[in-house]
Amino acid sequence: MRIAHVAVSILAGAAMLFGPSALAGDTVKVVVRTDTPGPVINRNIYGHFVEHLGRGVYEGIWVGEDSPIPNTRGIRNDVVAALKKINVPVIRWPGGCFADNYHWRDGIGPRDQRPQGINSSWGNVRETNAFGTHEFMDFLGQIGAQPYISVNVGSGTPREQEDWLEYMTAPADSGPGKERTKNGREQPWNVPYIGVGNESWGCGGNMLAAHYADQFRLYASYLHTRTGDKAKLIASGADTDDYDWTDTVMSRAMNWRPKLTPLMYNDPKPLTDGVSLHFYTFASNDWHTKGRTVAFGEDQWMSTLQRAETMDELIQKHTAIMDKYDPEKKVALVVDEWGTWFAGEPDSPSALYQQNTLRDAMVAAVTLNIFNLHADRVRIANIAQMVNVLQAMILTDKERMIVTPSYHVFEMYKVHQDATAIPVEFTSPVYRLGNQSLPALSISASRDKSGKVHVSVVNIDPRHDVALNLLLPGVSATHASARILTASDMQSFNSFDAPDRVSAKSFPNVTIARSTVALSVPAKSIIVIEVN
Repeated sequence: MRIAHVAVSILAGAAMLFGPSALAGDTVKVVVRTDTPGPVINRNIYGHFVEHLGRGVYEGIWVGEDSPIPNTRGIRNDVVAALKKINVPVIRWPGGCFADNYHWRDGIGPRDQRPQGINSSWGNVRETNAFGTHEFMDFLGQIGAQPYISVNVGSGTPREQEDWLEYMTAPADSGPGKERTKNGREQPWNVPYIGVGNESWGCGGNMLAAHYADQFRLYASYLHTRTGDKAKLIASGADTDDYDWTDTVMSRAMNWRPKLTPLMYNDPKPLTDGVSLHFYTFASNDWHTKGRTVAFGEDQWMSTLQRAETMDELIQKHTAIMDKYDPEKKVALVVDEWGTWFAGEPDSPSALYQQNTLRDAMVAAVTLNIFNLHADRVRIANIAQMVNVLQAMILTDKERMIVTPSYHVFEMYKVHQDATAIPVEFTSPVYRLGNQSLPALSISASRDKSGKVHVSVVNIDPRHDVALNLLLPGVSATHASARILTASDMQSFNSFDAPDRVSAKSFPNVTIARSTVALSVPAKSIIVIEVN
């Protein structure tokens, strides 16, 4: 993980606005183009990220088989149950910066015989290696998710990573398969996604883009699954607005023979299946003044959401570069680190632990709407991080566990997974604070396989409600319902003493007539409407 180094300007009204701004108090007409279906929203857009950092793994997921905390083979039962409810599709592991210091053999075999290491990426704390390949795969099996494995390019070798992939995927009667069986797993695992290095421009090796592209080509020659489908290889991509990095990686590492022209002489299947993008949201455009996680004012509410809206611009510009080399959009843009990152509070119990407020939920909802709108290119994304770190879904305190406002967004938005995106057209009112302004509304829509239409609406304005009419041309709708996530105060959060202060609730104030759905979206709220 690493944050942005260059600010990107925010143009109010750039994203999801059509025409001049609507006036506050007007009823906003939203045309949900059910007659013009878009691409499928890949369920992996709703993925997550786990790194050996703070209490993200140890205590957050892994407590050990002898723990008094209820567990299954050392993995917390309460965390598993909560994650199953949000349909987690894919989890990226073991990092992050930690990935390029991780040597997989340290994490296999009898746990009492594994070497004790030092986590040099995050505070030089002790790394027990108790949570390794088998434990991670067991965790995935318990929640029903797929692995996205980050291999070590910075301090590793192609042979080491080839051996790891072979250990995970080789047949049971092979040498690696027999070793895996000895360690408790006979059948090979399915490994669909491999991240080739992490932040190779920074903590993953301080490489220049051209050098990394050559390294990617080298590793791609050796990273092959031995059973099952071929793993998709994801190149280490840009930090925020480093468009030169994306251009270089696409031009040098997309195809096996990049200098041959015309393109028909290249292999029809790209060498890389995805290029990543990392972008973090904080209350400024300056890493050194990230802002408070709690006890913030409306100025930081506005500045945080301004930065979150930048995701749309970043995706558009990186996509334009990718389109030059890949007009058929075979290569995915993989936003495999995103989320809020605020300054640590003085009483934080562990590294990069932060409380999760209604503001974090707003960032999650706005960002997921942006991903839905760019589903033709964005096909995997991983929020950072799953438990006890940054914009977490879950917080734990020994035996206690709570889910966060961001968790509730993922639970509400799971209806979009593998649904068909539907374009939306609307003119948003403007949220203003002093001389700052943003579109007040963020909206995305989809139709699931059963024919139900879901519209997710975010009103970021903390003071004004917005009246909406949703028009669904060509739909004979007879029923509409909705759920809402909001709170009395923008700083509201769930605590171990008040775990349900911010949680999703039924929203009854929805009417439907002649395929038009009417409702008033309260200030600082997130609503998901279902129409059938």
